Amino acid sequence: MTTLHRLSLHWPSVKGRARADLGPLLLVAGVVLVITLLAAIVPPLMRTTADEAARDAIRRAGPDAAVQAEARWEDDYGPNGGRVRFPALADDVNDLSTRAQEALDPALRAILRPPVTTATSVTLAVTDGSVQRHFQVDYLRTDSGGPAVTWTSGKAPEATRDDAVEIPLNGPKWEVQVGLSEAEAATMKLRPGDHVPVQDDLRTPYNVLVSGIFRPADPADPAWQTVPWLLAPSSGLDGAGTTRFGGLMTAESLPDGRLAFLPDQLQRTVWFAADPDRITWESAQQLAATAAALKATSASSGERDDSLKWDTGLDRVLRAVRDQVNAAYAQASVLLIAVLAGAVLVLLLAADLLARRRDAALAAARQRGAGLPSLAAELLIESLVVTVPAAALGLLLSYLVAGDAALLWAAPVVVCALLAGPGFGVLAAARATRDRRAPANRSARRRQQRLEQLRRAAIDTAVLTAAVGAVVALRQRGIAAGADTALPASAPTLGAVAGALLLLRLMPAGTGLALRQALRSRRPLAVFGAARAAATAGRVLPLLVLTATTALAGFAVTLDVTTARGMADGARQTVGADARLDVAPDAIGTPQLAARIAAAPGVTHAVAAQVTDVVRVIADNTAVTPALVIVDTAAFRQLKPSVTPVSGLRALVRSSDGSLRPGMTMRLRVDDDTQPVEVTAVGIAPAIGDATDVIVLDATAGLPYTPNTVWATGPGAAAAVSSAAAGGHVLIRADVLDDRRTAPLNSGLHALNWAVAVTLLALGLLGFALAAAASAPARWETLARLRTLGLRPRDTHRVAAGELLPPVLAAAVFGPLLGMLLVALTFGPLALRTLTGQTADPATVVPWWMFAGTAVVLLGALIAVVAAEAVTRRRRRLGEVLRVGT
Repeated sequence: MTTLHRLSLHWPSVKGRARADLGPLLLVAGVVLVITLLAAIVPPLMRTTADEAARDAIRRAGPDAAVQAEARWEDDYGPNGGRVRFPALADDVNDLSTRAQEALDPALRAILRPPVTTATSVTLAVTDGSVQRHFQVDYLRTDSGGPAVTWTSGKAPEATRDDAVEIPLNGPKWEVQVGLSEAEAATMKLRPGDHVPVQDDLRTPYNVLVSGIFRPADPADPAWQTVPWLLAPSSGLDGAGTTRFGGLMTAESLPDGRLAFLPDQLQRTVWFAADPDRITWESAQQLAATAAALKATSASSGERDDSLKWDTGLDRVLRAVRDQVNAAYAQASVLLIAVLAGAVLVLLLAADLLARRRDAALAAARQRGAGLPSLAAELLIESLVVTVPAAALGLLLSYLVAGDAALLWAAPVVVCALLAGPGFGVLAAARATRDRRAPANRSARRRQQRLEQLRRAAIDTAVLTAAVGAVVALRQRGIAAGADTALPASAPTLGAVAGALLLLRLMPAGTGLALRQALRSRRPLAVFGAARAAATAGRVLPLLVLTATTALAGFAVTLDVTTARGMADGARQTVGADARLDVAPDAIGTPQLAARIAAAPGVTHAVAAQVTDVVRVIADNTAVTPALVIVDTAAFRQLKPSVTPVSGLRALVRSSDGSLRPGMTMRLRVDDDTQPVEVTAVGIAPAIGDATDVIVLDATAGLPYTPNTVWATGPGAAAAVSSAAAGGHVLIRADVLDDRRTAPLNSGLHALNWAVAVTLLALGLLGFALAAAASAPARWETLARLRTLGLRPRDTHRVAAGELLPPVLAAAVFGPLLGMLLVALTFGPLALRTLTGQTADPATVVPWWMFAGTAVVLLGALIAVVAAEAVTRRRRRLGEVLRVGT
């Protein structure tokens, strides 16, 4: 109170100014409320979205995100050199689960589900005449005893013998009993009492007896996800075009399963599936490092003891989602900084308007003896009363909606709102009462003018240097999580401000040229409008606000449109066409299937191909493992016009690191049973799925050609492929695209892009209205004087429009162009490909409609402002103007 008394505050003046300028003050409060809410709510919503993205990635990964522990069996050799049957072998498997749980890091164990323990055999080939069928024998158990089943036919697998018998190594294959699910028994046409016709790679038959047919009590039990082939045939697990079946062992038949296979052909594993509901984004970062460390400290697979050997894909899954979240945070940071900058510029304009409205009152207060510190304190109190409640309400709404509020992100707009009004007001008061006069000496005036030009040049240089530095920092290191991201994230905003400043320096020359051209014309209205435009062209904030916000709004719209197109292209790249069918091994011939799909209604093209995920290639003495596609390249071109048809051993290649390139000769080996062949690369291959390295050969190349994939295009492709699936795997481009669009990060960024674009455009229009209101008194005075000379009211509207047109025209033309320049400079480091699902960054899509839309909106705002001023001026009589001069 002592300080306030010493400052000599004049409370009636504080209240009087607040009542007189209630409208602008409420406007400031509204801007603070909206921008504080937006800035405070986006970071916690992004954290929530990141949590959901991590959970979604875990759900999609399924068994790939599980932590698994393996241990070699102890030798089962007996005293006579044979193998001994251990009746209590199931207890040994269960003990492995206990050992694995005790060895896990507590933090990692907390996010994992209860373990599932399996004993799994090697996959065996089914010899019933079907193509590429495989069979595997599995034992499955959980801490609660295992998933429940009902035996609908036959009985549960039993022990062949109960004692610890020793069998000779060269004796006949030991029999093991297994159960089949109803779906697999029907597909394989097996019944209880039948033997499964299986053999290994050496064509050695195995003795597997079907004891019964079962039905799972709960097919959705998480334990079945570890070995899904026990319930239904699973495609593609043993290579493209393969199908795996499974036989279920019980604790009683497990000892026989150990003897039925060679010592290293039955593997025991403990699976810990990740629980998505216990994952958060912060915990996911720690867990990725913990999982990686777990694998690094695992026992070597070459060790022959029974030590635990850990493996998991959890770290890989979390690394992938980390890249996506980093890209999303980068985009959100860029957009938030743009909104904050636009809000700060508008608040500065509002403070300038208030200072202009209060020029006379502040000058009178100074003349009555009020000191600048006292005026600053009065204005600061007024600013606190306006800003603090609005900011508090914005933060409260953020807490209610998102459960948190980012105070640091909201701080810039709050600080600006607090200090801008007092700052402009004190400057106006000091300017109105200072006794400094313009020098009468011409050289002194010239020196003063040069000094002012140097100040402007220094400001422009500083802003331009900061913008260049931010762009360079963004392009060199991107926006990495945990690093100093303020400078690179502000690159588009600083670029927009720098571009607007350069345009501002050119504006006087443009308006001067327009004035000279108008003086040569016979249109007095054009002269009046151009003269007023030239007189106001040097104002910094109006053009800066309108151009910068327009450019950044265009940046946000282009970001969203490019991401949307990138997701569409990424879905097409993943699928390869409108629909894809990975053919089931027991389906009819793939070429015939492709012909049937091609004949279906609404199908434009259908092409059969053989896709091999990995082949071995030696190129320039470097080993590469690309995907191999063998297809009729002439027909393939109908799906992908960029494909160049080839024939023989000439290939199209694609490589992410340049290891495969046109002009080189490669030695390609499809499998161990074929000799390597020399292939010459002659062109660029299209992107195929998620493979970064691809080789495309024509079906005439002479390599073994067994098509296993059908690509189809056309509006009826999805229906045709789905109806022809017959057990194969169907992938529909529309489904993939919808899945990516609705992913947590992509859907959240889509909403943020448009929210930011609309907010920036609204801030720009608000800034234009404030600038018009600030210059309105001088414009009214000029137009009133012109009316005394006979100018008609509708002519004054045209003169007012001519004065306000230059910033609108500059923002409508150069704002979107500046936004496109920022797009070209900054899109690359934002890593959009991690969100679109492409192997490379998406091509920039320029929404040309944005140029017309921006022009229409800005010209509409110009017309609205002129009309509003006309209505206001109509209330003032011409006699008042003649008496007062305003």
